[in-house]
Amino acid sequence: MKSIRNKSVIVTGGTKGIGKGIAGVFAELGARVCVLGRNEPDGAATVKALQGRGSTAIFCRGDVKEQGDMEEVMATVAAEFGGVDILCANAGIFPTVKLEEMSESAWDDVFATNLKGMLFSIKAALPQLKKSAAGRIVLTSSITGPLTGYPGWSHYGATKAGMLGFMRTAALELARFKITINAVLPGNVLTEGVSDLGQAYIKTMAAAIPLKRLGTVQEIGYAVAFLASEEAGFITGQTLVVDGGQTLPESLQALDSE
Repeated sequence: MKSIRNKSVIVTGGTKGIGKGIAGVFAELGARVCVLGRNEPDGAATVKALQGRGSTAIFCRGDVKEQGDMEEVMATVAAEFGGVDILCANAGIFPTVKLEEMSESAWDDVFATNLKGMLFSIKAALPQLKKSAAGRIVLTSSITGPLTGYPGWSHYGATKAGMLGFMRTAALELARFKITINAVLPGNVLTEGVSDLGQAYIKTMAAAIPLKRLGTVQEIGYAVAFLASEEAGFITGQTLVVDGGQTLPESLQALDSE
């Protein structure tokens, strides 16, 4: 993916977890990376680590739920890097709330970040993406919602499925500008938050995956980088599942058979 080198990349929600992994992969591939997030200390630490490895990286504080924040960030990155080539719409939240306890505010908060935040970041980036020779948008969806369900995540799953419905129409509208939009659907990934839950929990999660391990944030990052590359220029409106085969077995017995 040599075409990633020197591209200008924005990763929303890039201060931790999968977003941090995506930012690290793009930096490793030679891109100029903007880590966008609300937490300034985490953002500064992420950028410092990237710069320490010789990468060009900046942190921009912003809330994806605020259109003004997104427009300001895009202007900053365009001035700093000379434009925006790739937007990784990754920011998302996933608080656990069962249906019986679901409040209107809990529902609205998840939709505001995961769906409205995706829309605002894309709208703000479009003027710059149109100027790029190979504009790319990559969404971080999930297997939860589009393919699977999990108790307590009905609101989260609805937003992650909704992202894909948005993507398919957006692909049609953006094609005339030579901008592609695609999505990765991660399965269980070993983020900082998952690591904090302990080895017993991780082992239980891994048992449901045919490859018998959790994914890494870097593996999600490489999938995103592929979809953002010029080599993937004829792919748009598509999904890439990165789950170690998690969604394949029809039963636990299927995992145990040899």
